[in-house]
Amino acid sequence: MTDTALSVQTPRYDRKGLTPGIVHIGLGNFHRAHMAVYLDDLFAQGVDHDWAIIGAGVRAPDAAMRDALKGQDCLSTVIELDPAGKTCRRVGSMIDFLPVEADNASLIAAMARPEIRIVSLTVTEGGYFINAATGQFDPTAPDIVHDAANPEKPRTAFGAIIAALKARRAAGTAPFTVMCCDNLPGNGDVTRAAVLGLARLSDPALADWIDANIAFPNGMVDRITPATGPRERALAASFGLGDDPVPVTCEPFRQWVVEDHFPSGRPALEKVGVTFSDQVHAYEMMKIRILNGGHAIIAYPGGLMDIELVHEAMANPLISGLLDKVETEEVIPCVPPVPNTEIPAYYDLIRARFSNPEVADTERRLCLDGSNRQPKFIIPSVRDRRAAGKSARGLALISALWCRYCAGVTDSGAEIAPNDPNWDTLQALSRQAKTEPRLWLEQRMIYGDLADDAEFAADFTHWLNSLWANGTAATLKAYLG
Repeated sequence: MTDTALSVQTPRYDRKGLTPGIVHIGLGNFHRAHMAVYLDDLFAQGVDHDWAIIGAGVRAPDAAMRDALKGQDCLSTVIELDPAGKTCRRVGSMIDFLPVEADNASLIAAMARPEIRIVSLTVTEGGYFINAATGQFDPTAPDIVHDAANPEKPRTAFGAIIAALKARRAAGTAPFTVMCCDNLPGNGDVTRAAVLGLARLSDPALADWIDANIAFPNGMVDRITPATGPRERALAASFGLGDDPVPVTCEPFRQWVVEDHFPSGRPALEKVGVTFSDQVHAYEMMKIRILNGGHAIIAYPGGLMDIELVHEAMANPLISGLLDKVETEEVIPCVPPVPNTEIPAYYDLIRARFSNPEVADTERRLCLDGSNRQPKFIIPSVRDRRAAGKSARGLALISALWCRYCAGVTDSGAEIAPNDPNWDTLQALSRQAKTEPRLWLEQRMIYGDLADDAEFAADFTHWLNSLWANGTAATLKAYLG
């Protein structure tokens, strides 16, 4: 039904009739505007009411989200920011949120329940313990070392998944499918590597059983969801929901492509627009290179030029020109064909999404965590260009812009607050690179052997020197010249 007085759509089904089939770890804005919305739409069709979500978290800050959502019966406010008119809905597909505990005991017990047939995750791109230089699981990460030594009291989502699978195996319960919903290339494969890598450290036989019995489908997910702040709370209040501390705003567009590999069953999400495909990698490469790479292209020049909002950056002809030139000349030519998709039209859609003024996404959010995002979203295109013997001059400029941003001061002299988990290290290195640019490329965890590529290193050095000597606007003009 819809409350016409407040123009808020409420669940069009009886939530008391829902039973759980999914445990989802990581109840951030993206999940609540994406997977939770798809399920809400599906439940409204009167089907699959045994696939409701139980929420969970494995970090101490997740407790605040639990308190907020439990205080409103696990309903999430989702506001779609269409320039033609905003719409607001209360999403009811989650029916509980587990206690957040250091040893994850409640989470393990919930995942061991027979009715749970999918465990899904959004624990951020940086939450999978990947060595950036090798692209492989890192068994030396402190939390992994802890979980290997204490498998019954794990800190990580992966340790909890292993403990729950062990309990299900002992009870003779069919295993669940592990479905990653984070924005990672081969996200199912990455999740498999983390689970198996950790399991082999403490119980190789269990790792073999997981390898033989557990499905980890790959998927591509997409929806722009800004962080929640005063503006978003004010929007919720304008719909009469001023008591909601954690509303989600998002663009109207959403997409989800996933492999159809769910041995214990799945909800009929194809009824609400999810694409099941054996060519997920093609979709995800297009999205990660063009959209996420595009975010990285416009992030750092905007940050250096004191531009706050993404649509404002897109209105700047130097930044939008940079995006067009790098995308069309260096990124898109490396993207292989995608089923039922015209890539130039897809890029036009991306530009329109970036330019949506209602989303009010921030340049600072796009600049966040470059040490994790650059190796995933920018460096692969560099490698493809260089492997083909072609220039990556524009992409070298993007790396130089990131380096310059990490110095911690904009072109106007304004301070840039820390914006990366490794900010202190990056800031010190960026300031050294002002006089010795190649030091930046010696971050082998990020660039691998690209520091040894003379042409790329020369392009990077040229652009970094220009950014320091001439500023961002003049450097962009020179590139676009």
